[in-house]
Amino acid sequence: MMVRSFGSGGTESNSTDDDVTRAAYEEEGVPETGEWAGCKRSFMNPIQISVRGRDILTDPLFNKGTAFKSGERDRLRIRGLLPARIMNIHMQKERFLNALRQEESQIRKNIMLEDLHDRNETLYHRILVDHIEEMAPLIYTPTVAQACLDFGKQYRRPRGMYFTEEDRGNMAAMVYNWPHKDVHVIVVTDGSRILGLGDLGASGMGIPIGKLSLYCAAGGIAPHRVLPVLLDVGTDNETLLNDKFYLGVPKKRLKGSDYFHLVDEFMEAVRFRWPRVLVQFEDFSSSVAQTLLNKYREKHLCFNDDIQGTGATALAGVLCALRVVGHGVKSLGNQRILIVGAGSAGIGIAQVLQRAMVEQGLTEEESNKAFFIVDQQGLLGGERTQALNTEQRIFARKEDGFLPLIDVIKKYEPTILIGVTAVGGLFTEDIIREMAARCEKPIIFPLSNPTTKAECTAEQAYEWTDGRCVFASGSPFSRVQLSGDRVFQPSQCNNMYIFPGLGLGATVCGAEKITDRMLYVAAETLAKSVSEEDIQMGKVFPSLTDIRKVSHNIAVAVIEEAIRDGIATKIKPKDREDLNSFVSRKMYFPEYVPIVEKREITI
Repeated sequence: MMVRSFGSGGTESNSTDDDVTRAAYEEEGVPETGEWAGCKRSFMNPIQISVRGRDILTDPLFNKGTAFKSGERDRLRIRGLLPARIMNIHMQKERFLNALRQEESQIRKNIMLEDLHDRNETLYHRILVDHIEEMAPLIYTPTVAQACLDFGKQYRRPRGMYFTEEDRGNMAAMVYNWPHKDVHVIVVTDGSRILGLGDLGASGMGIPIGKLSLYCAAGGIAPHRVLPVLLDVGTDNETLLNDKFYLGVPKKRLKGSDYFHLVDEFMEAVRFRWPRVLVQFEDFSSSVAQTLLNKYREKHLCFNDDIQGTGATALAGVLCALRVVGHGVKSLGNQRILIVGAGSAGIGIAQVLQRAMVEQGLTEEESNKAFFIVDQQGLLGGERTQALNTEQRIFARKEDGFLPLIDVIKKYEPTILIGVTAVGGLFTEDIIREMAARCEKPIIFPLSNPTTKAECTAEQAYEWTDGRCVFASGSPFSRVQLSGDRVFQPSQCNNMYIFPGLGLGATVCGAEKITDRMLYVAAETLAKSVSEEDIQMGKVFPSLTDIRKVSHNIAVAVIEEAIRDGIATKIKPKDREDLNSFVSRKMYFPEYVPIVEKREITI
């Protein structure tokens, strides 16, 4: 397969900075003409495959398309099956991008990219790596929302695995249907809470696929080492149940003990076949997300991205925002933090921020006083503790329960406003102006996805605060220009800054579990990745073009924490001497490598 993988079957990347990698290639000298034009001619570990002929061209992991050299066309028996003109990956990339950029529709661009994904994974991931800022919104939020809505209509080719109630008792055997024996990362969803769209059932498979594309491109996990999974336990979405083209189980959602037994069998099955696999729980409804995390986090290598990933990303953004407003990161415990949305994401953010305050020296009781959690009924208070779950009760206030959002702002004068409600436009002009009237430089993070579900837009936040706010959102917004030629570049507070590096670090060191300290050091490392120049511009996250470097640094920090905690099982003493180089060598970089047919040698 055309991957830069680690282990015995491939070559390893020498740098996390792709410009440095390309510069190194240029130093070697490459031909300018002939079939090797633009390609280096030096030793690269070949990949041995057991297929040949047309089968190679239909497998996206092996297929190079028009980039197969004449020698490969002969030895793999594909001569005559391709056009005569031999192209390199750069020419292929330019050809595809020309076609992509002529298309105006974002969802059509997503379809074009996924078609390429199904034909040629190396070229697909190379385009993501080299153009991540342009491609990330197309393969993930906000465009992935429409891709999920259209999943049944646009379905072309199987990708990933599906587990249903009918598969109970067979899952231990089913996992061997997956053709790759060395899976490092699984992203799994049950489709119950897809972004801000709610229950999409089996159509939620677009989320694991998109997330794992980012794992490969941003985190350097080789594509044959990832597995998207959909737990198809039905759907309560009546529109889907009545849709004759819906691809999932057309029944009401499985609930209660039957649901948890199914998840339990799935977790045991994947761990049996791949003992060190990382399982990322994605877009599970709040009714089960925390329960699943609590059940498995100590005995499986797993985490919940909506709870822990969102929390760590928000923490990094808040720490940088405090630098922007001139308070310094150590002032976190002095802030008054208003979180609107008391589901798994909102409580997850509160938990991570609270633990960060404890890291800075506050007691748990002192840190809890900084939080004000509001749901659709108002401020979480002691009056309704019986209706709250264990995690929510921690942040319930002793007084003012049910106090409306606007009145919470008036009474408690929060300095930070975070939205995770999936209610588009919830932060009205009155709410934002009330924040600005009580805080010189309010920090405003509407984090709901996709863009239509954002609590407010960047333009609204800047306009209603007269440009004084520090802003970051879950989905990307274009730059904003206010009167007086003031231009603001909104930051994107997206989990893609955290989970690729966290997953890379945890898997390459063989971590036994994901700890809270790992999440904290990941957030801290992300915050340190924002330059002083960016801070002066009001940005609270680094440029997406630096995401591989950010993922590399997060992976190193996670490994260091795993070593300190005594849970890194795959790190040798020699590796510890230079973890930066160790991680760099483990990072996949998409380029074509030689392919040879696997043959039995009898002499």
